[in-house]
Amino acid sequence: MKPLKFVLAVASAALMLFPSVRSAAQTVNSDSWAATDALGRKVRSYDEAPAKRDGKFVGIFYWTWHNNHHNPADTIRNISEIVRQYPEAMSDYNHPAWGPKKPYYFYWEQPLYGYYQTTDKWVLRKHAELLADAGVDAVFFDCTNGSLTFKESYEALMETWDQARKDGVNVPKVSFILNLWPMPTTLTSLRQLYKDVYKPGRYKDLWFVWKGKPCLMAYPDDLSDSQEDREIAEFFTFRPGQPDYVDGPSPKRNDQWGWLENYPQHGYVASQGADGKTSYEQVTVGVAQNTSPDRKGHCGAFNVKDSYGRDFSIRNGFDPRPDGYLYGWNISEQWERAYELDPELVFVTGWNEYIAGMWLPKDSWNGDPFSFVDQYNWRCSRDIEPNKGWGDKGDVYYLQLVDRIRKFKGMKPAEPATGPKTVSLGKLSDWDDVGPYFASYKGNTMHRDYDGAANMHYVDNTGRNDIVGAKVARDSKYVYFYVEAAEKLTPSSDPHWMQLFIDIDRDKATGWNGYDFVVNRVSPKRSKAVVEKNVQGIWMWEKADKVKFKVSGNALVIRVPRETLGVGEGALDFEFKWNDNMQEEGNIMDFYVSGDTAPGGRFNYVYTAE
Repeated sequence: MKPLKFVLAVASAALMLFPSVRSAAQTVNSDSWAATDALGRKVRSYDEAPAKRDGKFVGIFYWTWHNNHHNPADTIRNISEIVRQYPEAMSDYNHPAWGPKKPYYFYWEQPLYGYYQTTDKWVLRKHAELLADAGVDAVFFDCTNGSLTFKESYEALMETWDQARKDGVNVPKVSFILNLWPMPTTLTSLRQLYKDVYKPGRYKDLWFVWKGKPCLMAYPDDLSDSQEDREIAEFFTFRPGQPDYVDGPSPKRNDQWGWLENYPQHGYVASQGADGKTSYEQVTVGVAQNTSPDRKGHCGAFNVKDSYGRDFSIRNGFDPRPDGYLYGWNISEQWERAYELDPELVFVTGWNEYIAGMWLPKDSWNGDPFSFVDQYNWRCSRDIEPNKGWGDKGDVYYLQLVDRIRKFKGMKPAEPATGPKTVSLGKLSDWDDVGPYFASYKGNTMHRDYDGAANMHYVDNTGRNDIVGAKVARDSKYVYFYVEAAEKLTPSSDPHWMQLFIDIDRDKATGWNGYDFVVNRVSPKRSKAVVEKNVQGIWMWEKADKVKFKVSGNALVIRVPRETLGVGEGALDFEFKWNDNMQEEGNIMDFYVSGDTAPGGRFNYVYTAE
């Protein structure tokens, strides 16, 4: 046991070394972040959305079945890549491009984080932050096949997300979707989940609670009169899943929730208010629907003519542009229906299914000579998780999700900037009364060394400086930038060290992806950092200035003349982000993957000061 004076001395020394780092995880307000996608569409800001609305939630279909798929003797089969290279393969079940039929699964595209398994905690942490930043409140695990619950995956996810929650991430709550019909296997899954997770109260802070009880999308119909089954019946709020998304009267029973429907979607669990107005618990929103006019609204193969893909809307038909699948006509139409019905919860399909089975006509699907049912290609697929196959456009559906959720749930206002202040580079206490504090997530620089699907293996050791927050100050001559990490910063001579990107005019038509300036792209020397200005809107930069900076333990302060940024003495309204250890220069999607970025991905902090 150390003497008390010794302990206090150590604590005092730590505070001197890291005077501004927060002792507890900080609240992150992603509503205040700006983003513009590769198509030039801005996610809405606070003045374009309602104020935060109580009682509004968004859930999303999530797949935990990407496990036990590692096999060094196997190779990845990507449908989009195969069809691009061998278009004739779509009419030949035995074409060599398809490879062996066992295992039968094919990917419609490569996820941004590779062909991962859902036991890869590095990926699971990325998912937690992406979904939290989008405003997703709950994920529903797909356990609709037999009695499979993919325990290894949900255990890894809940352990990872529980830690992320402690690190300040507003992680989605979790639930399960069991069989879409009353089946004996549902009972097997119910009992297993109750015994393993719910009865012992494991990860209770992660449970999705609905109407006062943990929620499951499951049929309780086969529960017996045993004591255990009576406990299960009383423990949960059950919302059985509507199996099909056929046009016409639906749902079949008033306790059901949907998972995917054709436009115009129905409202689920209807109730009448005192004013006679009908309200709903739940409405579905889908990216695409694997149906076609020939199927009369019933689900079928995606690889058929006129399937209701990403580029299709009931009211307007197909987007005529070659890249129309990027613009999301289908999901936009579905969101408009959700706004019209204004339920308590919008259920989005989906996040990360990615895998499709190849089925022959004898399997009752309508493809010829074979069917890809739930996923097919870049146009006919339902995943929102960013992917690699679309290059810098791989996140367009993710940012569209952010935008639509902001409109549905409303937004919190940003904290206003404090008044002008001259800051001494070496005096961190000068920052104590400067606001706002732009918080970032702690604990997300973990390394990756994990098997993916088939013969893939992934290693990522780029996590280095764990950025936890930033501030901006200004006076009549300078703009000051402050950033802090969870621990002492690594040497400034490290490659790609603590880079600051600035979009000074908030115009994505100027600069590289809107960034007009970058600081520290060239490693700083001694007490001077290099500010560079963008050239021609591509990854090309020219020296604009050398400016003073100061590292103090975990904190970095940079002072940039207003003249260098071209802003004069007036008001400021710009976007910025910090990145440590970028690996693919010129690839904006690297902000989602490598090192640490604050805020994550394509998001920017916004600094506005009169």
